[in-house]
Amino acid sequence: MLPVRADTIRLFLHVLAAMVWVGGQLTLGALIPAVRTGGTELVRKVARQFQLVAWPAYAVLLITGGWNLAAVHLSRQSSAWLTTLSVKLVCVFLTGAFAAAHILVAAPRVRAAETPEQHRRAAAMSGAFESLSLLFALAAAFMGIMLA
Repeated sequence: MLPVRADTIRLFLHVLAAMVWVGGQLTLGALIPAVRTGGTELVRKVARQFQLVAWPAYAVLLITGGWNLAAVHLSRQSSAWLTTLSVKLVCVFLTGAFAAAHILVAAPRVRAAETPEQHRRAAAMSGAFESLSLLFALAAAFMGIMLA
């Protein structure tokens, strides 16, 4: 059997956190239409519960990502590798930013909507933020595979 080394643990934690962050968004996106049939309070409960797992996973991604960068000799990497890393880091930032915007901007507007039109617009914004967060999460994961 191969030995377990620090870099193995680092990569395992990074991939595990990515599975939770990216896979969780995919899974939640598939489940929410069914959960909606239980009412808006059920949707809120499921979303809050997901956040209890997703945001710590995002934090682990940031920590292990920094750990990964510390283990790589950036000066030895090609300009193409460094460009890919830069794009990945932008995607990592954007997935978190759009997820936070969904929670802090769009979701409160959905709850505060007083007319069907306000609700429709707020829900569209919410869906756009969710979709953009997932898109950039998938892009970051793809770039991570490219860098491996």
